[in-house]
Amino acid sequence: MLLIHLVGCTQTPRGGSSIKPGAERISEYVELLNNKRVAVVANQTSLIGKTHLVDSLLVLGVNIVKVFGPEHGFRGKAGAGEKVINSKDTKTGLQIISLYGKHKKPTPEDLESVDVVIFDIQDVGVRFYTYISTLTYVMEACAENNTGLVILDRPDPHGSYIDGPVLESGFSSFVGMHRVPVVHGMTVGEYAQMVNGEGWLKNGVQCNLRVIKIKNYTHNSFYKLPVPPSPNLPNMSAIELYPSLCFFEGTIISVGRGTDMPFQIIGHPDFKQGTYSFTPVDKPGVAMNPKYEGEKCFGLDLSGYADSIEREKRLDLRWLISMYNYFKGKDKFFNSFFDKLAGTDKLRKQIAAGLSENEIRQSWKPQLTEFNKIRKKYLLYPDFDDKQ
Repeated sequence: MLLIHLVGCTQTPRGGSSIKPGAERISEYVELLNNKRVAVVANQTSLIGKTHLVDSLLVLGVNIVKVFGPEHGFRGKAGAGEKVINSKDTKTGLQIISLYGKHKKPTPEDLESVDVVIFDIQDVGVRFYTYISTLTYVMEACAENNTGLVILDRPDPHGSYIDGPVLESGFSSFVGMHRVPVVHGMTVGEYAQMVNGEGWLKNGVQCNLRVIKIKNYTHNSFYKLPVPPSPNLPNMSAIELYPSLCFFEGTIISVGRGTDMPFQIIGHPDFKQGTYSFTPVDKPGVAMNPKYEGEKCFGLDLSGYADSIEREKRLDLRWLISMYNYFKGKDKFFNSFFDKLAGTDKLRKQIAAGLSENEIRQSWKPQLTEFNKIRKKYLLYPDFDDKQ
């Protein structure tokens, strides 16, 4: 197979060597694809430099037979929760199979003409961000159909800490499948090894897994994502704030969907103390029918707090607690989605009972300690608490 030179988008972190995502380390995996029928799980983040992984592999002569697309679609143009249909890629003519909605897991028919699946998607390291749920279903399908899986690993922008409540039994859903905290501090490759090693796949099946590691990466590395991972995480400020602000999706509060600052602002039409205002509008492919569409919301611009989140390496519950305390109709503040996001009903009950942020955080410590013991077994890179 001809191996051509493809320019990557390596980054040099503070005080370190250039970080090179797994996809850019072509020589490490291209031979695994020789004479194989290949399927690719990818989206708009699956790039080698400015060239899409699929286009790059086709140039190399790889026999790609189909593409699987996660939430937001193969080209990343669908909004959160928006229906993504099966189609053909207009550029390559390849069949695209959506892994969202009712078809979250590849079927035996989907994989009958496939020898190996490549998974290359930029995740954000947060439990309720659904790409790791798609990964789990892909692993399960590959295990059940004796299909190999190659993960091209990418940095975790929240890889330098773990925080939040650990998901409890009875609260599993597509926005949280496993007993991990909100911020799990693992790359996709590490997470996959944990799912495999802990027997978390259905019926304890094991996936034939190969991870192509990131070069020069540690869990203390700062990596600015070169491509937005989804339409409503348009920049690093939104990504840093996402673990703290996504809880509001399970409340009456808007997180700015339908504006130019999603997951950087919060508000409500009746929040009279707000120092910032915005009016959500319908944005096809970004925010369809956003909360309070066409209504003026009053709230807070939190974009300036993103740096402190990255620096302090912890969730911030102050805004959630303050908003709950402000509104009188407390029985209507939370909706049924909140417990799924939290992975437990304890957080909702703790806020309603008037516990402080520090008291709530203290209640997480035992489970976080136990999770970290499991996590460390599967790390592929130096950890954030390792002595450098």
